[in-house]
Amino acid sequence: MNIPSHSKLAMEDALAARLRQLLEDVDWLKDWSLSRFLSRKDDGFDFRVKFRSPQGWKSDLWVQCKADPRPAHFPYAGGPRTAEQSPVLVFAAPIISPRMANLCQEHGWSWFDLAGNYRIDVPGVLRLECLGKEPVRGRPRPTANLGTAAAGRVIRALLAPENAGQRWTHQTLSQECQPGVSVGLVNKVARHLRDERYVAYLPLPAEGLRLRDPIGLLRAWRNAYRFHRHARRDYFTLLTGKRLQEALAALDLRTGGFAAYAAFSAADFQAPHVRQPKTWLYVNPKHLALFEQLAEAKPVDSGENLVVLLPEDEGVFFLTDGGAMGQQRMRCTNAVQTCLDLWHCGSRGEEAAEALLEHRLKPEWKARGLL
Repeated sequence: MNIPSHSKLAMEDALAARLRQLLEDVDWLKDWSLSRFLSRKDDGFDFRVKFRSPQGWKSDLWVQCKADPRPAHFPYAGGPRTAEQSPVLVFAAPIISPRMANLCQEHGWSWFDLAGNYRIDVPGVLRLECLGKEPVRGRPRPTANLGTAAAGRVIRALLAPENAGQRWTHQTLSQECQPGVSVGLVNKVARHLRDERYVAYLPLPAEGLRLRDPIGLLRAWRNAYRFHRHARRDYFTLLTGKRLQEALAALDLRTGGFAAYAAFSAADFQAPHVRQPKTWLYVNPKHLALFEQLAEAKPVDSGENLVVLLPEDEGVFFLTDGGAMGQQRMRCTNAVQTCLDLWHCGSRGEEAAEALLEHRLKPEWKARGLL
């Protein structure tokens, strides 16, 4: 966002006043000064704070202000060029999103905003933190809603381990999404993911879109995901073990892939960690009667040993995990989808999701150079 110079100066003055107030609230901190950089040659920093104590330690904060920060452009400045200068780098803005705060922490920057949220860390000297205050004005609405089914199809395609590291055009990514997603919607979602630094555009000659931060994107999708929109049906069956597995393999075959192990049951094949006596499935609603027939399943109000999820979107059935060659079983949801569902389904689901992330997803992303 371009703003007039006088407005930028007013913003910097307001942020400087907020930092003064923050430091004045530290009772034992007495000898400090805040001053503006007189030259714009200081790698883009706007003002600095100097500390000095009777014990002899000295510290220097270099503060950079932005009116409308975008994660895609962070860090905006790399710090002083001379080895003798090693100040604490501080990022300041009227509003700092959770995503921007995380990036600051990952890159070793401190930060604060006008509302009084901050994380100031001067190693060995000072650590101040305050979170949760409402922003001084409403946060800008994101350019894409990651909670929609269509956005989920795009994210699923990007995060699927078998796709990790791939370079995409908007056209090829649109074609990978199932059910289909228009190129226009892919463009909208991709622009948002780039602004948030989850993906990057590669320059020529390898021009295209590439996943940049799979863990950050998975967490963002997890926070926006609407698991409650999948209808749940509870069943009981006398089939167990191999007989049940064969019945569900037949269901997979006869539905053409519109049934899959989900949540805990998918994780049992992908990264076993939490054992559960129930079998979890996704079944397309139009195949529910066939499921009941093949699994010899009866609806129950309690005592269920089969949990069937009727998905809001058929995207959960695509990019499924078929398992090892010769393994005669129903397919599983993609490991990314499994992780997402586990996080929201309760009963130690979060623990199982973290295990799947650590033992299946992270190694595959790391092998493709994404971690």
